[in-house]
Formats: sequence, C-alpha cells, structure tokens
Amino acid sequence: MRCRSTNKVQMARALAAMGGVLFLGTAAIAARPPADLVVNNARIYTVDPTRSFADSLAVRGSTIVYVGSAAGARAYTGPRTRVEDLKGKLVLPGLFDSHLHPISMIKVDSCDLENKPKSLQELSEIARGCLRRFSVPRDGWLSIHQWNFSDGNRPDAELATLRAALDRASSSVAIQLIGTDGHHGAFNSVALARAKNPKGIVVGFSKATLAGELAGYRKVVGVDADGNPNGAVNEDAKALMGAPSILFAEFDQAVSARATLPTFLNGAGITGILDALVPPELLVLYDSLQHEQRLTFRTTVAQFYDPGQFRSPDGLVDYPQMVNRATQIRAKYASNPLIRADFVKLFADGALEGNPYAMPPTLPNSLSLHPYLQPIFGKDAQGKLTVSGYVDTSADICVDARANPQRYGDSVSVLRFIAANGFHPGQCAISSGQLRHERATLNEFAKAFHRAGFTLHIHAIGDGSVAAAIDAIEAARASDGIAIQHDGLAHVQLASPADVARIGRDKLYIAFTYSWANADPEYDLSVVPFIDRVMGNSHETLHAAANYSESNAYPFKGVKDAGGILAAGSDAPVNTPDPQPFVNMAMAVTRHLPGKLPQNPGQAISIRDVIDAYTINGAHFLGRDAEAGSLEAGKSADFIVLDRDILALADAGQAEQIAGTRVLKTWFAGKLVYDRSTH
Repeated sequence: MRCRSTNKVQMARALAAMGGVLFLGTAAIAARPPADLVVNNARIYTVDPTRSFADSLAVRGSTIVYVGSAAGARAYTGPRTRVEDLKGKLVLPGLFDSHLHPISMIKVDSCDLENKPKSLQELSEIARGCLRRFSVPRDGWLSIHQWNFSDGNRPDAELATLRAALDRASSSVAIQLIGTDGHHGAFNSVALARAKNPKGIVVGFSKATLAGELAGYRKVVGVDADGNPNGAVNEDAKALMGAPSILFAEFDQAVSARATLPTFLNGAGITGILDALVPPELLVLYDSLQHEQRLTFRTTVAQFYDPGQFRSPDGLVDYPQMVNRATQIRAKYASNPLIRADFVKLFADGALEGNPYAMPPTLPNSLSLHPYLQPIFGKDAQGKLTVSGYVDTSADICVDARANPQRYGDSVSVLRFIAANGFHPGQCAISSGQLRHERATLNEFAKAFHRAGFTLHIHAIGDGSVAAAIDAIEAARASDGIAIQHDGLAHVQLASPADVARIGRDKLYIAFTYSWANADPEYDLSVVPFIDRVMGNSHETLHAAANYSESNAYPFKGVKDAGGILAAGSDAPVNTPDPQPFVNMAMAVTRHLPGKLPQNPGQAISIRDVIDAYTINGAHFLGRDAEAGSLEAGKSADFIVLDRDILALADAGQAEQIAGTRVLKTWFAGKLVYDRSTH
C-alpha cells in the first residue's frame, strides 16, 4: 500500500509539473482552483530544460501553476482571475545579476563625475566646485565618485599630475577621486600625508617612505619623474590614508534612500542578485528592506573579510575568527526566504590597467603570467596618445639602472637619463604585478571557508591571478573533498587557454561582465601595450588576432565550450550605476559597442547562452534554481515583459538593437512590482 500511495503522489506531481496539459477529466478540471493571474497572448521563453516557448501562464499566490497554451490556461481562469493580454510581447524569467554592489548604486547627493572623461584642468575645477557645494570641514574628506581612471586625465604644462590637479582645488581638505571600479584612486597632498605605516604611525606617502617603511605598496602608488607620489593610489594602499571606501563614502545617505533600490533593480528586470562584497555593517540595507516589505529581489550576500585585517602582530592570519563571524551571519539567515549569506568574497588581484600618462608610465598591478612590457608613449600627428617604442629591459643601461637606483635620485639625473636614452630610468623595472594577498593566504582562506561549507566567489582579472584563484579553489576542494559547491570567479578579463580548460574541468561559474568586451582606444592603450609589443594606436594594431591580450580577452565561448558555467554580473556601479542587463546581452553576442569595431569576436556567444547566464545559470549558481530561473509550474512567479523580442532580433542579425531593450513589467513572487507605464 505504501508503495502504491507513493506512486500516486509521484504521478500527481508529474501531472502538476506538466501544467495540466494532459486531459484529467471534467471533474478534475472543475475542481481546480482558479488562478489569481493568467498571462495570455504572450511569447513566453520558459528557459526550461527543453528551452520551450509557451503562449500563457497562470499564477496562484506566489507560484506558477501552469505554463502552456491559451486553451489550457482557460481552465485556470475564474471570475476573479486577473487576465493580462500581452499582445505577443516576449516574457522571460526574472533576471539574476550575479555580481553587483547595490549600496553604491543608490542615488545620493554627492560629487559625481558619472564616468565622463575629464582633463586634469577639469578635474581640478570640479573638485573646487564640490568643496564649495558640500562645505567639507578641514578634517573631513571630499569623495568624488565615478572617476574615469582610464580615459581623459590628460595633463598639460600647468598641471602635470593628478596630485597637482587636486592640490590646486584644496591645500587644506583631503580629496579623493574614487575610480569607477573601486580599485583606482587619486589623492591630493593633504590626503597623501595621512598615510600610516604598519604600526599605525602617520608617516605619509613620500619618496622616502615608498623606499622605506611603505615599500610594500610601491607597485600600487604612482610616482612622478622625481619618484614622488603623483596622486594615484590604488588597491589596499588607499586604506592607509583612512579614505572612505566606495561602499561607505556616503553610506548613511544610501541606507536612508534604500527605498529606491528595489524599483531600480526590478525596473531593469532583476529579481535575484549576488551582492559581491558585504562586510557585516552592510547587512542593515537588506534587513531594513525586508522589515519594510520592500525586498522584491532574492538576495545572496558574499560576505567579505579582508585577511589583512585579521593578521596578528606576528603576521599570522586568524582564519577561525573570520570563519566564526561568517558562520554566525549565515545562521542568522538560514531560514530566511529572501536573504542568504552562504558565499564569501576574496580578491585575488586588483586591476589590469596601467597609466600611460604618468612618467614613468605606471605598470598594471594585476598578477601576470609573464613580465609586463615597458612601452614608450608619445603623441601622433593628431596629438593622440600612441606607442612609439619599447624599453629593452635586458640592455646594459637598464641592468645598471636597476642595480644602482641611487644614481637617479634627483630630477637632474633623471632628465639626463631621459635625454640620453629616450625613456625614464624607472622604465627599466621588471614586474609581473602581484596578487592581492600572498598565495599561501589565498589558499588557506579558501580551504578554511570551504571546509565550513561556504561557496567561494573570487575576483580575478589578470591571467596570473586567474591561475592563482583556480589553484586556491582546487586546494580548497582537495582539502575537504567537496566539489559540488558552486565556486566561481568574477570578471576574468584575461585567461590562458590552459586555465580556461581548468575552469571547464572544475565546473566553475564565471560571472562575466559582458559589456566590458569591447574595443575602446583610450582604454586599450592602458592595457594592451603592457602585454603585447604593438606600435601606434590603431584598432588593427591593438586588436590584432595574434595578440595574446586579444585572443585571450573575456573568453565567453571558450569557458562555455570547456564546460564552465556562464553567469552574468554587471559589477554596477562600475562604468554606470545602471546594471544594464540588455546592454550586456547585446555585447555578449556582438563583442562591440554600436558602430564600433569588435574585440576578440571569436569569443561571442549566442543570445540563448547569455539569457541562460542571466536566468537559470544565475539561479543555479546561487542555489535558487528550485524556486526561480525558469518559468515552470511549481516555481515562483518571477517574470518580466520586454518591449522587443530579443531572440528574434539576434536571430535576424540585429543583436545591436537588444541594447535598447526596456522592461515593461516585472512580477516577483506573483506580485506586480514594476510597471513602466507608472514610472
């Protein structure tokens, strides 16, 4: 009897999952409770296992109870059922953005450059204006957001460095430019003077301290021709000055304005997220939204604990303390239907861009599998930045410069060297960049959290850092024998073919920001010449198929073909606070901006692949695939209506038009949470 009863239950579940397509008899149909909502006359891309289309779906409460034909949906339509005629519009599951930073997406009243390129003269004037507008006290900070660190920033005879530009704005208030990526920063002399050494004593960033007690930060602090800080300070070095981070520069204002966030995300079609960097203080954002019943998106937080902040005086990292704190927070949300805290974030590296305008040019700091080249930059006939040659770092003059740096400790000696050789003595340096933490720290962090049951989400940009991040995940899995956790990487701007193969073998999830895969002449000059030996500044030069940086950039197709799982992460507010999922989708297919030439077009993927990344793959990555990610009976009614058919556009060779897609309506858990006609 028990066996027969179980069979009946299984059959009933199977029939329900089929959405009532099978004939159940008149009595069964009559007994079926009506739905609260029926969507008709739609083109519903279900993203179910067969990637089928449907005409209608029915929702009861928060759950989808039927997906199929219009005729089948009639059985779910009662006198109080709301019927939506979508007039043929495309419907998709609600989208998952698997890497973004919502607290920094909330619009607040701040000094904001909106990622627009500015010259040093313009930056100085804007900073001066913001100081007046916000009345910053002498002991405070002026934080200027959305600084485009790779485009603009052109010096002139009057203002040669970022430091000089910000010093002109103020000699009494600390000023910082916060790069759009959160990794780059620029500071005036007041701010630079606040840097503390490892003992907590204020010593300031200077030529002397960068050669002495702060020498460990030399690769992430830009210098001028004389070896003095030029204002550019990146990565962890920013914290030495006590500068507010990108997350906390206007934290109180952002939390106060939190009510705008759900509408912003739902308006982009997003109903699930991975907040990719969440220190404990940030949880108040989600706790408050849920308490106010405004949390209309499924939230997974990647808890963040910087190993450097848990290091004892003898240099040992207290991994148990980090894990204990994270475990307590995970337990707090263990039964929460909307918030989970079972991921942890780790940085393998920072960013890949160098600074061609500095003298000497600043090298990228992300770990590379090969030493960075030392390009010599100049200007072409139109006055634009170009590559005019390369330093032979193996030449005798460079060997001597590295062995005897004291010979070039003053500006006169430097100028003589430049006059004789055509490049700065600092360009004799040989560097492959660096990891954010020592390899041992990466590996031990990964092992400790993996053994505690956390999923690893690792920021990795450069090819050397990608390799190190994969090493850490493999070490973690080897330590506990568990390979079913959905470990993954974010960004993967550059990866060797061997590491793409490892991504596939290890079934890692890669949260690509698809809109970054494009050719941008200004940006490209901050990356390509340091990796490949190129001359000039043309697209053909910078994006030659044989270039290592071209053929291995953002390997979308390579990862998929190898067996890795594509997810999608906008990294908003990097570039723009808008998570712009349809811009990302368009560029995943085209690999270029409208009207521009492509980057590494052989790594393009199909529109169906990138929809998977934003829906079922994202849901699976975050452990939400049983409840969301596809439109099937029994799952949550999370779906969106679009103003155009992005599948048809891609199939017709018009994928560029996908970028302009607008979300007309968004339902979350059966409730209409966004209607474009009312916004």
